[in-house]
Amino acid sequence: MGYSCSSLTLNSFRGFVILSNLGQELGIDEFDRNTVKLAGLLHDIGHGPFSHMFEREFLPRVVDGCKWSHEDMSVKMIDYIVNKHYIEIDSAILKTAKEMILASSEHGPQKSMTEKRFLYDIVANGRTEIDVDKFDYIVRDSRACGIGSGFQFERLMETMRVMDDEICYRANDYLTLHKLFATRADLHRTVYTHPKVKAIELMVVDALCYANAELKIAASGQEPSEFWKLDDSILKKIETSDSDSLREARNLIQRIRKRDLYQYCNQFSVPKDKLENFKDITPQDIICSQKSGGVTLKEEDVAVSTVKIDLTHGRMNPLERINFFKDYDSSEKFQIPDDRISHLLPRFFQDRIVMVYAKKPELVEAVAEAFENYQVQTYGCKAQVHATPGKKRARKQL
Repeated sequence: MGYSCSSLTLNSFRGFVILSNLGQELGIDEFDRNTVKLAGLLHDIGHGPFSHMFEREFLPRVVDGCKWSHEDMSVKMIDYIVNKHYIEIDSAILKTAKEMILASSEHGPQKSMTEKRFLYDIVANGRTEIDVDKFDYIVRDSRACGIGSGFQFERLMETMRVMDDEICYRANDYLTLHKLFATRADLHRTVYTHPKVKAIELMVVDALCYANAELKIAASGQEPSEFWKLDDSILKKIETSDSDSLREARNLIQRIRKRDLYQYCNQFSVPKDKLENFKDITPQDIICSQKSGGVTLKEEDVAVSTVKIDLTHGRMNPLERINFFKDYDSSEKFQIPDDRISHLLPRFFQDRIVMVYAKKPELVEAVAEAFENYQVQTYGCKAQVHATPGKKRARKQL
């Protein structure tokens, strides 16, 4: 599964620190503390191999109408663990912790707690998207990748306040909160969707799809008793297998080991005025844009990745959903229009980036030209900023 024990423990610990900082005047008791710690510890145990890739890229390819979510699986895993190991735990704590885990999901359950609803916003916040999960991975990944981050979650944890059963923030912290969302978006652009990262991800997804019938990977994602066995080691299992039915999957993994990756050809950002009606571009769209040439492309020669990067609220400003207070003597909460803070803040909050790859190095030039043709046919111009590097195009002669 996708998260380390240390990461999950930090989520639990930071949730506990938030409860401590919010103060005893809110009536926070041992039940609340245990519930938030449990939700922080377990809310991501439902992630499959390679985290979101399993959920968002692999399963939709092999399961028609897939509605699988790691939050739902986290809840199933909790029930499985408790029942399998005869764990004695307060049923009310368990029920509320599971509700907290599902709080940010699209179809979260009705919350059983009628008071202290703000507790549901600590671990996985569906209301404002500010939660300890982001505090953890933004700091962790920025440090691990050597990227400086001006976001200071400690400042928010020390100054946040509950007003009308909602976690609110000092008006002075507006830019700190903007930095939270901006840093997250920057990580997506520079790390999570880096061209080589996406190349490997596309190859892993293809390998899992090839291996799915033999290893029943998607089926294992339905039952906790099988799902707990499913982790990143699935690639080693494929790689070391002698099964002829796993040959294509095995070849792809060996290519990854040798850094013989799908070749990045180019990318473009979808124009703002086209975003609302944008439909994902497919390999078929690319090959249909090919003009006559020495190579006739097939769908299996092309890989396309469309990535969405936003500040957590689509094309809207996520700070519009946050309430602020002036100072600790104030009893009024309010929202802040961003133009009252700075005219340097963005006016648009989402990118969709289309990245195209040739699955074989010798096809880079043909795929790159077809991709350029597609842009001209669709938008009347080349939307990409840079030309495909000449050295990549030249590889077909090697």
